[in-house]
Amino acid sequence: MKKLKIGIIGAGIQGVCNALFLQKKGFQVTLFDRDEPGNAASYGNAGHFSPYASVPLNRTDILTDIPSMLLSSRGPLALKWNYIFKMIPWFSKFLINCSNKNMKHTAKYMHQILDLSLPAYDELFDEIQLDNLVESKGIMYVWTNENLKSRELEIKMREELGVKQKLLSPKEIHDLEPNLKPFYDGGVFYDYARHTRNPKKILIKLFDLFLKKGGKFLKLDIKDLEFDGKTPVIKSDTQRFIFDKIVIACGAFSKKLTDKLFENIPLDTERGYHVHFKGFDHLISRPVVYANRGFGMTPMEQGLRVVGTVEFGGLNNPLTKSRVKNLILNAKDMVDGLPDHEDEWLGFRPTLPDFLPIIGPSKHYENVFYSFGHHHLGWTLGAISGKIITKMIAEENSNLDLKPYSSLRFS
Repeated sequence: MKKLKIGIIGAGIQGVCNALFLQKKGFQVTLFDRDEPGNAASYGNAGHFSPYASVPLNRTDILTDIPSMLLSSRGPLALKWNYIFKMIPWFSKFLINCSNKNMKHTAKYMHQILDLSLPAYDELFDEIQLDNLVESKGIMYVWTNENLKSRELEIKMREELGVKQKLLSPKEIHDLEPNLKPFYDGGVFYDYARHTRNPKKILIKLFDLFLKKGGKFLKLDIKDLEFDGKTPVIKSDTQRFIFDKIVIACGAFSKKLTDKLFENIPLDTERGYHVHFKGFDHLISRPVVYANRGFGMTPMEQGLRVVGTVEFGGLNNPLTKSRVKNLILNAKDMVDGLPDHEDEWLGFRPTLPDFLPIIGPSKHYENVFYSFGHHHLGWTLGAISGKIITKMIAEENSNLDLKPYSSLRFS
C-alpha cells in the first residue's frame, strides 16, 4: 500500500507532535516553517504541562473585571490602542461566549483533552533522552483575598469536573516555597503537574527524532494553498509541493492560510512576554503563578523565567516596554534579591473567542486538517492534539467527542 504523504505547516510543538504521531502510523511527513524549529511560542512559553487548566477565560466573572484590568498598569490585561478596531469582531464573539453555559461547555471539552495530555506526551518522551528536562514537582497558584469570587469559581468548576486539586493555607505555601514573600492569603497545588527546564531543548529533541525517523524539514515561508482536484498543493514564493493531506499548525499565523480556504475563523493573538533573571532559578522549586496578576515564574536552565500577561495587539506591533516592566515589578513583589533582568521576549498565543482549540478537518477541503488555537495551553496540548489529528487522518475512532473542536462552530 502506498504511503500517504502528509505536509505540515508549522514546526512548533503542535507541528512536531503531529508529525511524530503521523510517523508512528507509517505516513511520510514533511514539515514546513519559515524559521528554525523552536524559536517562537514553543521557545518562550512558561514551560508548564498543565493537565488541570480546564477553566477557560470566557468566564462570567471576567466581564466586570475587564475595565479595571485595562486601566491598571500592573494588571494582567493590556490593549494596543492602534489595534482596537481590529479587535472588535473577536471581542464581540468573546463577550457572547462569556455566559455560564458557554463557560461550562468550554471547561468540559478542555478537560476532555487535558486529561489525556500527559499520557500522550509520555508516548513521545519514551523515545528520547529527556536528560532531566522535565520535573514532576507540581505547579502552585497563589492569590490574595482580592477578587476571591474568581478563585472560588475556578475551584468549584474544577471540582465539578473531577480535577484533583489541593487548597493551600499560607503556612503550606511557605513550607513549599519559603523564598516567596508572604503577600498571599491562599493558594492551590496541582501535585501531578510537570514543568520543563527548557522548552526549546525538548522541542529540538522531538524534532531530531522526527528527522531520524525519515521526516523531512523545509525552511520555507508558505504563502498559499491551492488544489489539484481534491489534492492539496503547498506553495512558497518559488516552489509547489503536492501532498495527499496537509495539516495547518502554525499557531497565531494560521489565519492567513485558513482565510485562503474561505473559512472565516475568528483567530487572534494574545501577546505574551517573558524575561529571565539569570542564575536565580534556585529561588523556587516549581512554577508559581500569581493568580490575581495573571503571570508566573518558572525555574529554568536560563534562570528564573517570569512569564505572562495578555496583550491584544496583533502580530505586527512592536514589543511594549511597559508590559516587560510590569513582569519585572510583579516578580520583585513575589521574591527578594533579583538582579537586572535579561532576554525581553514577546510571543503570540493563538486564541479563539470560545477558548477551545480547532482540531479537525477544514470545512471545505476534506484533505486539510487544522491543529491550532490552543491559547495558553499549546505546549500542554501538543501531543494529544497530534494524536487526535493522526487518528482522524488514519480514519480511526478516538472514542472522544470531537465536534466541539471543529471549525464548523464558527460558520
